[in-house]
Amino acid sequence: MTIHVQEDNVSFIFAAYMAMKKFFQRLFNWELWNFYVLYAPISPVWFWYCLRSRSFWYFSSSNPTITFGGFEGEGKKEMYDQLPSHLVPRTIYIMHDWTFDEVRKRVAEAGFAYPFIVKPDVGMKGILFRRIDNEEQLIRYHERIPVEYIVQDLIELPVEVSVFYYRQPDEAKGRVSGFIHKELLQVVGDGEADLRTLVERHPRARFRMEEMEHRHGHRFDRVIPEGEIFYLSYAGNHNRGAHFTNLHNEINERMHEVFDELSHHTSFYYGRYDIKTSSIEDLKEGKNFQIIEFNGCGAEPNHIYDCGMSLWKAYGVILEHWKALFRISRYNHRNGVPYWSFRRGKDFLRESQRHFKMLEKFD
Repeated sequence: MTIHVQEDNVSFIFAAYMAMKKFFQRLFNWELWNFYVLYAPISPVWFWYCLRSRSFWYFSSSNPTITFGGFEGEGKKEMYDQLPSHLVPRTIYIMHDWTFDEVRKRVAEAGFAYPFIVKPDVGMKGILFRRIDNEEQLIRYHERIPVEYIVQDLIELPVEVSVFYYRQPDEAKGRVSGFIHKELLQVVGDGEADLRTLVERHPRARFRMEEMEHRHGHRFDRVIPEGEIFYLSYAGNHNRGAHFTNLHNEINERMHEVFDELSHHTSFYYGRYDIKTSSIEDLKEGKNFQIIEFNGCGAEPNHIYDCGMSLWKAYGVILEHWKALFRISRYNHRNGVPYWSFRRGKDFLRESQRHFKMLEKFD
């Protein structure tokens, strides 16, 4: 009996130690903070722009051809339909209440072959983003997802990047303000450790154990062969644990020209392009790349993450972008693009948040 009590005490102390260790790791690493905690100190600046605009949704006029300026809740179809067709992956839209025979027919008629990507038309943070390798996986996905979704080519180009760009509507040239390389959340096998151990060792994945157990728990006992890459997530964003490398020094005049041309083609004035390309040099020359998504005024300047940036410098970058967003939105408003009314914006956000909470449950 005494032995069992001692063992229980040791287990409790170890669990408490690990919990405290995790707490302090998060406390001193601002990149792991909750969104609202991170943004709270600078939120008065955002509300100052609301007061100056006399609109709570002053940003809604930033990108006039995207619902709510692309802040939240817009469909991906809006974005894909405006971009040059040769720069976006082949994409079809599937209604969740179709029979699977109809889905199979649509996928075949569009010429898709496994593997390909599926994701909600209205989504965010990589929720319900999946790679589909066979029909069985597609059947399970279709039976589970409660909303319209996208079937899209899996782009095998080797380099994934994000480019943040903004342009004042009355100016011919804009600014590429951020350029990062993305590395998907992944572990590399050593031929000895099982997947659980590799996840626990990973500097970012270990903070996402609940998610990892949900997605990969049935494989945790598998030993990953030496040198084999196991992808924990195929979504290349910070919310899904992707690692970013700042490529700011790679930005040049030719790259500005590439994204100025895109902005004039689309009237996208503020936001972030998520891109796959054959190489950094090719993207800078405007060739061999595909735009996976354009995220409008709700996009974070994600070049603040994983780049060794201090919290105060990160705040400076965010405030610089908010100022640009305010100027763009005010110009468009003065030139015929109305701000959304308070009620319209409130109702839209409430419905959008209800939608995402539902998706999270299914994810």
